[in-house]
Amino acid sequence: MKRILVTNDDGVRSEGIHVLARALQPLGEVIVVAPQTEASAIGHALTLRRPLRMEQLEPSVYEVDGTPTDCVNIALTQLYKPHGVAPDLVVSGINKGYNLGDDVTYSGTVAGALEAALLGIPGIAVSQQRTLATYDFTAAAAAAAEVAALVLPRGLTPRTFLNINVPSVQPKGIRATFQAKRNHVTVVTKRVDPREKPYYWIEEGEDSWEPHDQSDYQAVKDGYVSVTPLQPDLTAYDELEAVRALLGVSTT
Repeated sequence: MKRILVTNDDGVRSEGIHVLARALQPLGEVIVVAPQTEASAIGHALTLRRPLRMEQLEPSVYEVDGTPTDCVNIALTQLYKPHGVAPDLVVSGINKGYNLGDDVTYSGTVAGALEAALLGIPGIAVSQQRTLATYDFTAAAAAAAEVAALVLPRGLTPRTFLNINVPSVQPKGIRATFQAKRNHVTVVTKRVDPREKPYYWIEEGEDSWEPHDQSDYQAVKDGYVSVTPLQPDLTAYDELEAVRALLGVSTT
C-alpha cells in the first residue's frame, strides 16, 4: 500500500487538510502531520532555536508546534523511519488562497512540498482561491487526488514538485502551467499604539500580472486548475556567462 503524508500551513484544525486527507485515502495510507497553529506566509522556515513537540490528536493525525517544513522532517524521522519506510508522496494543503507566481516563495504550503522534493520524495502543494463565503474544498481535493493518482505509480523527476491552484468555481478542466510574473507594489501601513509607539502592518500589496496564456495566473483566471512543476534550484542559468564576464573568470 502506498504511503501519503499530508501537511499544510493553515494548521491542523483547518477543514481543508481533512477534506484533502479523505480524498487521498482511496490511494493509500494517509497520515496528517500539520502545524499546531496557522503558519501562513512562513515560507521554507525551519525551527532550529527551540525544541519542537508533536502530539497525536486522533488516529493518523498529529500536530507539531512548528512550521510545515518542521512537520515534514519530524514525520519522516519519527513516524516513518523507525519502521524502515518513507512516504511515497507528500501533499500539502488545501491552502485558503492561491499560491501563484512569485507568491510561492512566501508560501508555507508550497514549502511543505518543496521540503519533500529536497528529501527525495515526490511533493504536491494544493491551494484554492480565497473567498469570503464558506469554503467548499471539494473541487480542490478532487484535483489533488486526480494528480496524486497519476504521480504515485510514476513518481516525479528528482528535486521537482507540483504546485496546484484551483478556482473557487467548478473548474473547466486542468492545465499544465508555469509561474506567472507580476509587478508588485508593497503596501506597509504605519500606525501608532496606545503608548504612542509606531508599529507597521504589511498589507497584501497591489499587483499587476504580466499576461501569458500558459501561466498559472491565467489558467485560474480562465476557470481551470493550474498544475505547475517547480524546483528548488534558483540558479539563473541564462546569466551565468554574464556573471563570469563580470568576474573575469572562465569555465576552465
